[in-house]
Amino acid sequence: MPPVPAVPAPPLPTLVIEPRPGWRAFDLTDLWAFRELLYFLVWRDIKVRYKQTVLGAAWAILQPLATAVVFTLFFGRLAGIGSDGLPYPLFSYAGLLVWTFFAQGLAQSSASVVGSANLITKVYFPRVVIPFAAVIAGLLDLAVATPLLLLMMAYYKVWPGIAIVALPLVLLLALLTAIGVGLWLSALNVEYRDVRFVVPFLVQLWLFVTPVIYPASVVAPHLEKLGVPGWVLGLNPMAGVVEGFRWAMLGRGAAPAALIAASAAVAVLLCVTGAFYFRSMERSFADVV
Repeated sequence: MPPVPAVPAPPLPTLVIEPRPGWRAFDLTDLWAFRELLYFLVWRDIKVRYKQTVLGAAWAILQPLATAVVFTLFFGRLAGIGSDGLPYPLFSYAGLLVWTFFAQGLAQSSASVVGSANLITKVYFPRVVIPFAAVIAGLLDLAVATPLLLLMMAYYKVWPGIAIVALPLVLLLALLTAIGVGLWLSALNVEYRDVRFVVPFLVQLWLFVTPVIYPASVVAPHLEKLGVPGWVLGLNPMAGVVEGFRWAMLGRGAAPAALIAASAAVAVLLCVTGAFYFRSMERSFADVV
C-alpha cells in the first residue's frame, strides 16, 4: 500500500494581549478574574513579613504601642498637648493603629512591583494586583493590634457608641488612601529607583501633618482665624481617616462629616489617577524592572 501522506497539524492559535484604550484602561474586573492570584500574593506577603522572626505577628502590636508610649511621655505629659478629653495613651494608640496600617501599606506597596520582578518578567497578569496585595496584607496587622485597643478602652472605661457602625467606611477610606498613593509610588519606583529613599521621609512628614499626635480640633481654630474652613484639613486624606477612626471607635464628639467627606474625595481622586498612571506605565514594567 502506498504511504498515507501526513496531515499537517493545524496552527496553534495566537493570543495577542493589547492595552485597552481610553477609560477602559483600568478595569476592576481584572482583580476579580485574578482573585486567586491576589489571595496567593497576600498570603506570600504575610509569610515573608514574619518569616524567621522571634515575635512574629506580635510586631503588629509592638510598633504602634511603643510609639504611643513615646508620644504619651513627650507630647502628652511634657508638652501637654490636648486629646479631646480622652486619656492621651488611648488617644494616641487609636490614631497610631490606623496610621501604622497606612504607613506599612505605603512602604510595602511602593516597593512591591520592583520586588516582584521575577514574576513580572515570566508571565502575564494584571500588574495592579501586586500593589493591591501589598496593602491588603496589612489588614492582618490591623486585626492583630485592635484587641489591645479594646483592652485599653475597657481600662479607661471608654465605650463606643452608635458611631461604631461607620467603622467599615472609615477602614475603607484608609484602604483607598493607601492603595491610591501606593499605585503612584509603585509605578514611579520602577522608573526612578530613588523613590525608595523618598518614601520613609514622606511617611515621617505625613505623620506630623496628620492629627495623630494632636487632635484636629487644635488646628481648626487657627485655620478659621485665617479665613480657611476647618474641613481643609481633610485634603490630607489621612486626617479624615484618623479622626473618623477615633470618632467611630471611641465615640467622643460630633461626627467629623465635612473632614471625612473631603478626605474621601481626595482618596478617590488618588485611586483613579494612580490607577491610570499605573496602567500607562505597566506596558514597560517587564523591560525596565
